[in-house]
Amino acid sequence: MRTVRRRHDREILALAVPAFGALVAEPLFVMADSAVVGHLGTAQLAGLGVAAALLTTAVNIFVFLAYATTAAVARRVGAGDLPAALRQGIDGIWLALLLGALTIAVVLPAAPAVVDLCGASPTAAPYAVTYLRISTLGIPAMLVVLASTGVLRGLQDTRTPLYVAVAGFTANAGLNAVLVYGAGLGIAGSAWGTVIAQNGMAAVYLWVVVRGAARQARDTPGEGAGRAEVWALLRPDAAGIRACARAGVPLLVRTVSLRAVLVIATAVAAGLGDTEIAAHQITLTVWSLLAFALDAIAIAGQAIIGRYLGAQDAEGARAVCRRMIQWGVACGVVLGLLVALARPLIGPMFSSDPAVRDALSAALLVVALAQPVCGVVFILDGVLMGAGDGPYLAWSMLLTLAVFVPAALAVPALGAGLTALWWAMALMMLTRLVALSLRARSGRWLVTGAAR
Repeated sequence: MRTVRRRHDREILALAVPAFGALVAEPLFVMADSAVVGHLGTAQLAGLGVAAALLTTAVNIFVFLAYATTAAVARRVGAGDLPAALRQGIDGIWLALLLGALTIAVVLPAAPAVVDLCGASPTAAPYAVTYLRISTLGIPAMLVVLASTGVLRGLQDTRTPLYVAVAGFTANAGLNAVLVYGAGLGIAGSAWGTVIAQNGMAAVYLWVVVRGAARQARDTPGEGAGRAEVWALLRPDAAGIRACARAGVPLLVRTVSLRAVLVIATAVAAGLGDTEIAAHQITLTVWSLLAFALDAIAIAGQAIIGRYLGAQDAEGARAVCRRMIQWGVACGVVLGLLVALARPLIGPMFSSDPAVRDALSAALLVVALAQPVCGVVFILDGVLMGAGDGPYLAWSMLLTLAVFVPAALAVPALGAGLTALWWAMALMMLTRLVALSLRARSGRWLVTGAAR
């Protein structure tokens, strides 16, 4: 039994540690842009903030391209059908390109209206529109990166996404400095630097996929590695693309519902006052950083569970699920203790206002107490994604949203403050825990085979 646990631990660590590095590298793009643009002026930085929030939302809505592809590819890897795994992943990449083109067609003409809708000031709005329009050209590349990352995760490779993410961040930082200051392009230079880096990342991923298709064509009995054989794997397949889209719809519903929770929480905090919204934004930043650590284990769960189920090993999938839950609880406890102990240090890092620090300290205590619950929720979320149980995840997240909304709206109605709002966030996570635990215990997610 101990040997099995050690094997599971090695599998989890081998996938989770590089995945965490890649996840942390992603927000560094925005941080690098902010560091460079911030020296141009306050209006430029404000414009970047509005545009970056819109771009992040646009890309995150399509995160199902990574999640659904990971599960589908991992199942076929477990079943020993590598050609079908590659074919599934390539269908996901074609879907990413189509969605990226559609997003460009919508966002480019609508950029000024969307920026105004977000409440950008008259001085910041022109910069936001400029950055948004240029950066929108990088959305297809970012969606290809999402889908390709899912392919590699499904193939049990989280190291390549880490290397590409680090290289992309480095290139982005250098290009920003050169184009903003060296070429004198201002905020437009920052946007072009990011677009170039994103397209470079997508090109690397596509090269990896094409190389894998060529290798597979070469190794297929009775066939060579000619262009026709490679193109047979790489060409768009309408039925496969439609299947990827159908599989992604439930995860899209889940993601939009989760984003709605965060938007509503921020809106409620804004209504509580300047002190509360300032402390809320800092708390949300800490919450997001903790989520990266837990999401890395969940990503490992997606890949491992999909592979076990594809290999017809339901008992192995159940065993690794139990072990990952133990990891989730342990990581949640450790992260919670770190946050609780670091509260006196976090406040001064972000604000010199005593009122903001006090509100932040109380909210962070709730975040710390909720981390063990969050740990299990993230793990079960990843397990069910790996099992391809998207419809249940969608319905459970809609239920969670229905529980959270009245709890959040009751905070200002009852005259409560930011701490009460974060207790509502904890209630949201507890609701998810109950819903996901019931599904995990039922065993209905244990559907084996190369396809669900």
